[in-house]
Amino acid sequence: MSRVCELTGKGPMSGNNVSHANNKTRRRFLPNLNDVTLISDVLGQSFKLRISAAALRTVDHRGGLDAFLAKAKDDELSSTALQIKKDIVKAQATA
Repeated sequence: MSRVCELTGKGPMSGNNVSHANNKTRRRFLPNLNDVTLISDVLGQSFKLRISAAALRTVDHRGGLDAFLAKAKDDELSSTALQIKKDIVKAQATA
């Protein structure tokens, strides 16, 4: 399981641990990923996604999964999130 957010594409970053003696050793900063279940209002279905805490706050701020995916860039989304976005667009076109 990769450590990448399925909605924002946020992944691990690298940096340094710096000691009191100013010794530097490489380290990784991992994103705060959580397994959550989000519900699509248009599809009336729930989806399990692995997203960062920041992405979860953004989904709530924008008014749900449907509104978030409408504004999201396709290159940042995972394959499952991209499929959900296409299903939502198709369902909105028929409604």
